Amino acid sequence: MKTFSLLCLMFFFPSTCDSKFTFPLKIYTGNFNSSVDIDFSSLEKNESSSTNELSLATDPSGKVNFLQMVNNLQGDSGRGYYIEMLLGTPSQTLNILVDTGSSNFAVAGAPDPYITHFFNSKLSSSYHSSGMDVSVRYTQGNWVGKLGTDIVAIPKGPNGTITINVATILQSENFFLPRVNWQGILGLAYKTLARPDSSVEPFFDSLVRQTGIPDMFSLQMCGAGMSASSTSDPLGGGLVMGGIEPTLYKGSIWYTPIKEEWYYQVEVLKLEVGGQNLNLDCQEYNTDKAIVDSGTTLLRLPHNVFNAVVDAIITTSLIQQFSSGFWTGTTLACWTKGETQWSIFPKISIYLRGMNASQSFRITIMPQLYVQLVADVDNSLECYRFGIASSTSGLVIGATVMEGFYVTFDRAQKKVGFAVSTCAEKSGSPLSEIGGPFLASDVSSNCAKTPAIREPVLWIISYALMGLCVFILIILIILLLVPCRHGDDAGGGVTDESSLIHHRFK
Repeated sequence: MKTFSLLCLMFFFPSTCDSKFTFPLKIYTGNFNSSVDIDFSSLEKNESSSTNELSLATDPSGKVNFLQMVNNLQGDSGRGYYIEMLLGTPSQTLNILVDTGSSNFAVAGAPDPYITHFFNSKLSSSYHSSGMDVSVRYTQGNWVGKLGTDIVAIPKGPNGTITINVATILQSENFFLPRVNWQGILGLAYKTLARPDSSVEPFFDSLVRQTGIPDMFSLQMCGAGMSASSTSDPLGGGLVMGGIEPTLYKGSIWYTPIKEEWYYQVEVLKLEVGGQNLNLDCQEYNTDKAIVDSGTTLLRLPHNVFNAVVDAIITTSLIQQFSSGFWTGTTLACWTKGETQWSIFPKISIYLRGMNASQSFRITIMPQLYVQLVADVDNSLECYRFGIASSTSGLVIGATVMEGFYVTFDRAQKKVGFAVSTCAEKSGSPLSEIGGPFLASDVSSNCAKTPAIREPVLWIISYALMGLCVFILIILIILLLVPCRHGDDAGGGVTDESSLIHHRFK
């Protein structure tokens, strides 16, 4: 699913590192799928003591108890974060992947080799089929199924049950993967992305409409700096529906406008590696789009940006020679256990436009977030992958970055917020930072001038072209089947001279 990376450790070999120091570095080879005077008062940020935002631990109406949502997620960045949900009557318990990069609520409706159980719609008296086929394709993986409705409850979510649109997945390819512990996906993006069309109300829209909770949610993903294989218990986090839980972040929440309401599209102004600006045109960062997507494992960058980041890391780090396979995701870097040299890698900063268009703020991730522990080998080595990848579909702020922050999705106010997460630290050291405000006069007033053609438009164009092709094909078939007769042919038969097939190959 998406870019969740599942590792197949094959073999490793030692490699040396020519630098100012000698590190116990080895390269592990394996195959796997795979951060002047100006008035700054108008740059919107939320202090934890502010009364302008939802920062309550409970909702007096009784519909929302944020504290019970604090630890309602399990999982990790490589295999996704999921929440327990109860679907149908009587209820069937399912773990559902939380994905801010899609809009369909879909569950396994048939057996699959990589899942332990599935939703049996025949056993639910409240399930109603719409008779409509639905299919969704992701960056990695796809599925097809049937659309219907049923009731759902979230044990660690808003009180009560709601009626939602649900797709039962009957066939899939590279969607359910080995070692995942979820049986469905919860798309939290806008209805524009819903399949088969935007008339299918997404889950969160239904939740807001039926319960009356505020139209916002927030995410804390607590796998920063840790490997799923290093702990017997699944890592955790929280999906807070209806507001903000102040115990999950430190300092202030900094907001950036939602540029377009389909994905959670934002505007990236620049990137820095080790404090050095990449000096690319800001439109390079927003090629196609720049989105915040919890369902994508890595920080994905447009090709030119990715190459610039890798070059900058190599230049600013102490590593002079390093396997190219590490940067492209085909090899792992391994250190003797406990001797990983984090200081050789630089910080990476992403600058986002503030609510005031003339200002910006930056979110910064430490190397422990983008150089990710994936496996222990013989209890003597710790092996890491590069948590950044090249992208052909825009810049994606995925779990690699999101694990460092408490991220709020304020749909009502059309903004995404970032604050330092309380769980983004290792051995007492923070793994993320936020700074600002900064003057944004050195970049374009609109770094995403040319909006990408939205996916629904592409679907319409595709269907139109398919229809045209079918029409032309029908005409050709008719011309092939209906004989062309000569007026003076007494027999009325089809001769070689009049045969379409004969003339077609001339």
